[in-house]
Amino acid sequence: MTRAPFTREAPDVRRTALIEAAARVLAAKGVAGASVRTICAEAGVSAGLLRHYFDGVGALIAAAYEATGALIDAALEAAVAAAGDDPRARLSAYLTASFAPPVLDPQMLATWLAFWSLVKVDDAIGAIHRRTYAGYRARLEELLTACDPAVDARLAAIGLTAVVDGLWLELCLDETVFTPAEAGAIAERLLAGYLSQNPLPEGRGRGPTAQRLGG
Repeated sequence: MTRAPFTREAPDVRRTALIEAAARVLAAKGVAGASVRTICAEAGVSAGLLRHYFDGVGALIAAAYEATGALIDAALEAAVAAAGDDPRARLSAYLTASFAPPVLDPQMLATWLAFWSLVKVDDAIGAIHRRTYAGYRARLEELLTACDPAVDARLAAIGLTAVVDGLWLELCLDETVFTPAEAGAIAERLLAGYLSQNPLPEGRGRGPTAQRLGG
């Protein structure tokens, strides 16, 4: 990890720099290594500046969790927008965007694992975790209902979220076991089982992997 020289910048830029530095430090050193000095050195600001913007390292880590969640949300929504107007294609895009950059990234995994380690021991992080996942599921329910008004959107969203999380985790840990395309095919087959209409979009989940999965 390279350290940036100390610089003078606008307040919003400094705050953002601290948040981004905290995420990098968490990815590289974990929660135990996320000290005021380490984060400020990574951000290229003086050590005293952190407490000017945050009530300590815990508040900064919470802000970094919020920011990382927002980055993921933006990537997922960009995929949905790029999919066009077809409800089924938009739903598939939302699910499978987790298997492509910037979401599929070992550094993102390392940062996310640091956040997860705090969910049960830090009330602020726990609250952010609940909001983040509730927001993901709510958006997924919306996209599911647009495809099939009869679907049990709540249970489908819970199941799909768990599977996408697991596949994303395994891909980040060891990319030699299966490919992002295969992860997408697995998610698509599960999704098809929840929907009573709107079959798989053309070109999705119809290859050899999907055939092995029963497609």
